[in-house]
Amino acid sequence: MNEVAAHSGPVKTVSERRRRFFEAVLRYVPLSIVLDPVLRFPLLLALHALLFLMIYGIAYTARFNFELTAGNWQRFGATVGPVIVVKIFVFYFGKHFHGWWRYVTFADLKSLLKVSALSMIVVSFVDYFLLPSQIPRLTVVLDTICTVLVIGGLRCTWRFADESIGIGRKVTCAALLVGTDRETGQLAAQINSSQSMPFRVEALLASAKDYRKKAILGGVPVLGDLDEVCEIARKASANIVLVRSGTLDGRVLRSLNEKCNSADIKLCVLPRFEDAMSGDEKIPLRNLDINDLLKRGPVKLDTTKVESLITGRRILITGAGGSIGSEICRQVMRFGPAELVLLGRGENRIYAIHCELEPKALEAGTVLHQEIGDITDERRMENLFEFRRPDIVFHAAAHKHVPLMELNPGEAIKTNVLGTKVVATQADRFGASHFLMVSSDKAVNPTSIMGATKQLAERVICDLAQTSNTKFATVRFGNVLGSAGSVIPRFQQQIRNGGPITITDERMTRYFMSIPEASQLVIQAAAMCRGGEIYVLDMGKPVRIVDLARDLVTLSGLPKESIEFEFTGIRPGEKLYEELYFSDEATLPTTHPRVRAAYPGAVMESNGISELTTFVAIADQKPDDVRLALAAMVASFQVPKSVVDRELLAKS
Repeated sequence: MNEVAAHSGPVKTVSERRRRFFEAVLRYVPLSIVLDPVLRFPLLLALHALLFLMIYGIAYTARFNFELTAGNWQRFGATVGPVIVVKIFVFYFGKHFHGWWRYVTFADLKSLLKVSALSMIVVSFVDYFLLPSQIPRLTVVLDTICTVLVIGGLRCTWRFADESIGIGRKVTCAALLVGTDRETGQLAAQINSSQSMPFRVEALLASAKDYRKKAILGGVPVLGDLDEVCEIARKASANIVLVRSGTLDGRVLRSLNEKCNSADIKLCVLPRFEDAMSGDEKIPLRNLDINDLLKRGPVKLDTTKVESLITGRRILITGAGGSIGSEICRQVMRFGPAELVLLGRGENRIYAIHCELEPKALEAGTVLHQEIGDITDERRMENLFEFRRPDIVFHAAAHKHVPLMELNPGEAIKTNVLGTKVVATQADRFGASHFLMVSSDKAVNPTSIMGATKQLAERVICDLAQTSNTKFATVRFGNVLGSAGSVIPRFQQQIRNGGPITITDERMTRYFMSIPEASQLVIQAAAMCRGGEIYVLDMGKPVRIVDLARDLVTLSGLPKESIEFEFTGIRPGEKLYEELYFSDEATLPTTHPRVRAAYPGAVMESNGISELTTFVAIADQKPDDVRLALAAMVASFQVPKSVVDRELLAKS
């Protein structure tokens, strides 16, 4: 999609030829007199006096069937002056000499009716008390009706000529507008009536097949649907297609963009008026459906198995206030659990999700529990599990921000490794039937602190799955679009600020999924697991981050080139691409067509839960010591050379 730009030459449309003809005719008319603020009022006064004279003359003679006697002529001469004076005063104080006729609206016509009626009353009053009833009553009524028709007609004609002919308007291209609803018709009329618009809407395109061809909206005909865009653009000599923001979903908009690009037609998304007037953003963006960015159909939940698992059970969700945890809460609530325990460390977010779910819980008969606690606090978790006795645990609490965890490796180990160990151990001890942990594709051959700690958390679950009666399983995610701290909110804020969008490397790719998909995958895995599996969603092909950013710009309603891109270089811990499986992991299809199950290989079975107990103890040591210990536990994780050099120097 590109900005509106000047066409290589003026478009030879019918409206363009008509406009040029009238411009040539009026080239020598002294319009400067009308535009001069000093001369304008006397001119309008004289014109209105002349019109009032003509109108009164027509009304008066019509009263006598256009056959006036000498006496009637005398009465006309005696009354015409007062009538004109009264009407000029009423129209002046009614502010009908202050506006421009070219901008007349229905509000102006309503005002014209009011001042015409008022002038009729004043004329009748003057006639009764000052002119001894010389004006026939029917003449007063006819004069009022003629005033409305003549003055209103002239003003509407002026605007009609201005909008239809567009004198002085510099039209550089013809345009097509998508839509066949009332708002689209109004927008087409506004564009065609605006002197500042560099294009004119010549035809409308229907966004659906069930439309009435050649219908007229806003004075513009409907000539076809989106599939016919190239043919209609050629017939109308149009080189731009306009789309109102929010009228097309991402897939249709992307398809339309491809058709336009193939025919060298520009596509422009117009922001909604309410967005532009909100004042909250420097650059207003259209409401974005995250599914628009996936370039694939969203994955749906197999509700039959999930319902039989969750309905009437006690559910515990850790990290319930986070992006993933809160969405798991919403999805679980659909199936009517007996109790839902919301566990988190941040009181505000737990309170917020509780307030959101409370009406649904009352309707479904679900008891909600708010629990504030740290998953690394073993005594607190022991008391919680003993008291609540959850049947199913969804473990979503984790530190996931890659650059931030590079700076705080000890905290990543505490939460991601120790926290998982504590919660999983209590689930095993108190007899939970299912335990599902949320992991990440960054756990596969990790190069970051976050990824390495997530791999160790997967090992904890793998180890417990070998001996426990609880069904332990892991769900491995790609990047979750729109989650807190993810790339989409950051890109959107950069777009609102006018750019630039900062991307680490043009080659970087990632697997993406939406928040509902991620949450549903966790719940789906719980319904399918037998113990020890690692579930992975089929997320299609990996997406280049730079392509995602460009899609975000265009789907937000902005021209593609309107936002600058800046490449900053790969940050510590980042990889150019992510992997979903280890090379030695066997993957099998599941009962859900878009979910595969991987079974741990040698990497996951090494360094079991007993060895991790000693490792976690180093979390509070110096960051460099933590990194070195983590590198000893996770083969693919490499500490920076500077850290190794400092370690060797210290030993020497």
